[in-house]
Amino acid sequence: MTSQFAVRQFAVRLLAAASLIAATAAAQKLQVYVLAGQSNMQGHAKVETLDYLADDPATAPLLAKIVDDDGKPRVLEHVWVSYLTNAQDGDGEGTGRLTAGFGARRDAAEPGDKIGPELTFGITVAAATKAPVLLVKCAWGGKSLHTDFRPPSAGPYVFSAKQREQLAAKGELERAEADKLAATGVYYQKTIEHVQRVLADPKRVCPEYDSEQGFELAGFVWFQGWNDMVDGGTYPDRGKPGGYDAYSEVLAHFIRDVRRDLGADELPFVIGVMGVGGALREGDRYAPVHGSFRAAMAAPAELPEFRGNVVAVGTAPFWDTKLQAIADDLDKVRAMERRLRTKDANGPNADGAMDAEAQKAWLRRYRDETVGAENERIWQRGASNAAYHYLGSAKILARIGVAFGEAVLRLRR
Repeated sequence: MTSQFAVRQFAVRLLAAASLIAATAAAQKLQVYVLAGQSNMQGHAKVETLDYLADDPATAPLLAKIVDDDGKPRVLEHVWVSYLTNAQDGDGEGTGRLTAGFGARRDAAEPGDKIGPELTFGITVAAATKAPVLLVKCAWGGKSLHTDFRPPSAGPYVFSAKQREQLAAKGELERAEADKLAATGVYYQKTIEHVQRVLADPKRVCPEYDSEQGFELAGFVWFQGWNDMVDGGTYPDRGKPGGYDAYSEVLAHFIRDVRRDLGADELPFVIGVMGVGGALREGDRYAPVHGSFRAAMAAPAELPEFRGNVVAVGTAPFWDTKLQAIADDLDKVRAMERRLRTKDANGPNADGAMDAEAQKAWLRRYRDETVGAENERIWQRGASNAAYHYLGSAKILARIGVAFGEAVLRLRR
């Protein structure tokens, strides 16, 4: 009897402790993080690539935080998401508890089959608090900072003399200036307005929200850059020292304006520095462009006004060199396919004797020799998109999300 009584007492204490933990979480300020950017903030890593994390002892423990014992994505009970993104019929919002599927979506309101940095970011910041967490994610593919996300204090986009000359020669200058003016800052305003809308009624998204405790804007993460990096019109000297200085200047305005418009003067701000391709390789023709752009992205964190409250997080260290090597081999296969079709004088179909079926058979053999069965298996497990989308690799994006989360927590401490 004594033993049974002790067991019952223990159970009562356990339930009381669980209730206390839940009450404590509800009795703390809601922690709100804003995640903004373009396609890599959306996230193009298919959920099916999560299993690839298990192949590496260094990332297997992270997979255990993402999926349960049955391999199904966990649902974080105290982390909620409001996700504003583009859909087939215009912008839409997806809401719910954080789990896999809050990456790029065909229908903004419906769970998708992709993840972005938000998944492991949410796991990381939630582990550091007993309070409920709300992620407000605003991301659209193919958007620039120089125009789409341009903040108000940066002023209007100004065409360079060369751009004006080229547009005038085509008779398009007046229309181009009007179009640019109409597009400038649209996605900056959408981001600010959506965050303000969510914070006007947090309980709409996060049922755990306690209005008596209120909320705290805990951090902002910016992950964008591709459209600026490849824009030779806006940045004619890209790849040269100072070629992307304009990006650094506008990003500094962006940080100031976000803080002003959200009423958070020292809001911890994380800059996710583009790292597509990983470490810069000597002799790579893209290295000067990527290198100078990465430096420009990181530069605002070194400004005296931002020291200690803005940090740049490089994402190149999380690049998967094994997947990159396979991607290079697959590029060779695609190049060979073009040579077969065009009857390259130095290619295997120089005389044009191969019909379509013969070309397919030849290409299959070439792919088997160039890529190999084992690398095909690795590619299927680990990648699902193009290099500019971090190969659509959950292993890459999951580690990036952790790094962003750890960075914002360091700023908060």
